[in-house]
Amino acid sequence: MLLVKTQIASSKVHGIGLFADQFIPKGTVTWQYHPDFDSAYSETDILRMPAPAREIFWKYAYYDKELGLYVLCSDDQRFINHEPDFPNIISTPRQDVTARDILPGEELLCDYNCYDDTYFMRVGMPHLSKTTLVFNQVMQQTAPIFQESHISA
Repeated sequence: MLLVKTQIASSKVHGIGLFADQFIPKGTVTWQYHPDFDSAYSETDILRMPAPAREIFWKYAYYDKELGLYVLCSDDQRFINHEPDFPNIISTPRQDVTARDILPGEELLCDYNCYDDTYFMRVGMPHLSKTTLVFNQVMQQTAPIFQESHISA
């Protein structure tokens, strides 16, 4: 459940985004999972949904490993966009906290991989999954070493 004033608007990051509608100081809890407000579903429940509903569900839900359930935020929190390099929100499956002061009109951004490392695989973007990103970073850092050893051999 969102705990700060926000609005949704067109995003430069992706489609629709979640924007601050007030000044939000660093360290503020902006969202908190609430079982009586946010909906949680088992994979069996989701597979029983009609295909169009499932498609929308997968786009906006996240997997909570502790609950063993998929959570769909019941408010505009579901419009928070992914930003792996410079997120202004620190996310866990149960709570979001500002990493720095956020000004009114600024988009709230988090790294989806911090709370759901299965999201990008589910929505057909495996190149953005945490495992793939870590592998790519390691390859980038070690490629010059391999190139040097290959050249000198």
